[in-house]
Amino acid sequence: VKCGADAVYIGGRAFSARQNASNFDMNDIRNAADFCHLHNVKLHIALNTIIFDSQLEEFADTAVKYAQMGADAFIVQDIGAAECLHRIIPDIPLHASTQMTIHTVKGAETAKNLGFERVVLSRELSYEQISEISRLDIETEVFVHGALCMSVSGQCYMSAMIGSRSANRGLCAQPCRLPFSACKNRDFNALSLKDLCLAEHIRELENAGVDSLKIEGRMKRPEYVAAAVTEFRKALDGGKPDTQILKSVFSRSGFTDGYFTGKRNDMFGSRSKEDVLSASKVFPQIHELYRRERKCGTADFRIIMKKDTPALVHISDRCGNSADISGDIPQTALKHPADTESLSRQFSKLGDTVYNFGNLEYETDSSLMLPASSLNQMRRNATAALDRERIKKNTPSYRIYEDYNFNFPKFLNLKYPSVRISINRLSQIEKADISGIQYIAVPADEIIRYSDRISDDIKNKIIIKPPAFITDEKKTEKMLSELKNLGFKRLVCSNIAYISTGKKYGFEMHGSFRLNISNSCSLKKFAELGLSDTVVSAELKINQIRSLADFMPYGTVAYGRFPLMLVRNCPIKNETGCGKCTGHLTDRTGRKFPVLCCQEYAEILNPEKIYMADRLSELSQTDFLLLLFTDESPQETADIIKKYISSSDTAPAANITRGLLYRGVE
Repeated sequence: VKCGADAVYIGGRAFSARQNASNFDMNDIRNAADFCHLHNVKLHIALNTIIFDSQLEEFADTAVKYAQMGADAFIVQDIGAAECLHRIIPDIPLHASTQMTIHTVKGAETAKNLGFERVVLSRELSYEQISEISRLDIETEVFVHGALCMSVSGQCYMSAMIGSRSANRGLCAQPCRLPFSACKNRDFNALSLKDLCLAEHIRELENAGVDSLKIEGRMKRPEYVAAAVTEFRKALDGGKPDTQILKSVFSRSGFTDGYFTGKRNDMFGSRSKEDVLSASKVFPQIHELYRRERKCGTADFRIIMKKDTPALVHISDRCGNSADISGDIPQTALKHPADTESLSRQFSKLGDTVYNFGNLEYETDSSLMLPASSLNQMRRNATAALDRERIKKNTPSYRIYEDYNFNFPKFLNLKYPSVRISINRLSQIEKADISGIQYIAVPADEIIRYSDRISDDIKNKIIIKPPAFITDEKKTEKMLSELKNLGFKRLVCSNIAYISTGKKYGFEMHGSFRLNISNSCSLKKFAELGLSDTVVSAELKINQIRSLADFMPYGTVAYGRFPLMLVRNCPIKNETGCGKCTGHLTDRTGRKFPVLCCQEYAEILNPEKIYMADRLSELSQTDFLLLLFTDESPQETADIIKKYISSSDTAPAANITRGLLYRGVE
């Protein structure tokens, strides 16, 4: 705030995407709100984790308290949570978190239709993509400085799968910063990107129509925040930012603007000893940036002294705020009566306040005076009273409806779930008996490539699987239009953008695990948006899946190499080049993580496959099971399908995982 921020975003002790930070308790948040509002700065509170049914009431209670304390907006990831907030606190502005993976025009349009006033865009976007989205009638916020995750935000499950610490619930353990290599180089950090810095692109961001620039400050030192805000404020005000200071404070072998400029060749980096040493040298000079009070108002005084009557002070700040206080009864002056000049000397001592000294008017009917101690106390009381008025004026108030009820209908329906499969190549099902398969999800480009060879019995089962990350929305939409004209009727919605596209072309829409649906409110809302059914979040335990309400049919991933990361910048290409692609990364323990190339993005897969064929009875309350086939051969695919269709109790191979179905996430 003291360095020039227009708004601050913070997280509380619960439901914030940085649970590893110390975070703010309720008293801290109240004080932070008052501090921000005194300085004409807004306070945005992050409630940007996925929520479980068991937490909905606590979530609502927490949000109500934050609203009553004066939060100016909530940053939200979970669609169900957003729906709850619309119902309970209908007037509070909601910002769509970057965890919602909004990176296209259609995604932003869908967010607007869901009631969001602002979208925090994915960090992976170029200037052109940001410009296109910013033309919409919804505010855009862009990350301009801070750490870059290897994975697209909201699509990382590595920390959850490895150690049950979910990035979608604010507990990422950052295993990606540990050594990974395509060449078994134990000292290589294949998944570590340099920090983002767009300080030299401020004019372009302004021209693009971006409404808000976001600087990462949570879990950072005060010096980091002070330096970053100072330099970006300077750039916005027309000055030249000192990126060298920013590098000295914190960097990973320098900065990158690769996504913004489209030059993604030099984006990888890790923290070196030199980076640490350079930081310690600049900290002392940065301390001064935030130790001085930031002046954000001008105080004008009118002082009235009458004989035998307490002195009066009227203070105003030229922003419509004013206050009146009384002081001691003035005395008859023996030598030096009070005058405008002497009073100005005392009332201009505003160093520890947010005010610059403006004008002072003095009214009296005789030669009166007050000692300096009385005048100083009156000045302090006056500025404190004006502070309270400024805070009151800048603190929003909301309608709040606290009669919320999260008891949802649940009908126990023990059944044998149907089986669906997701494949990467049509050749994978050449040897399989698919008569018992309900649906087959196939990549859109694979369908187009072999559309003339697909038999009707397979065609009727196919669900189009479009790109999980959309780099060219018009091209993707054209491809889906072509597939609809070819008679394919179903679409996997892995991003909220596809809901808009699906409706436009009349597809039957099926939700993906990438929507991170984790509670009954989300199920209800996505059903209202038009999904026929959905795969729920892979971070739910079996008992959590069973407790979900029956707003639409839902299933879970029951087999396959689960995608741990969705990445825009291929780590293997960076290390070895595409010509020497090994197809996998190796961590420091020797585990191999397959990397699946999808042209414009890649998926890093779990080393072990989820396997539940021997425990299907435990999944009997789900409507369907999804089997993910990635690198399996036709014979392996056929064998696995047979086990799930026939409800095989065959003991699995040793190198399998049960995913998070039993251990869940924190």
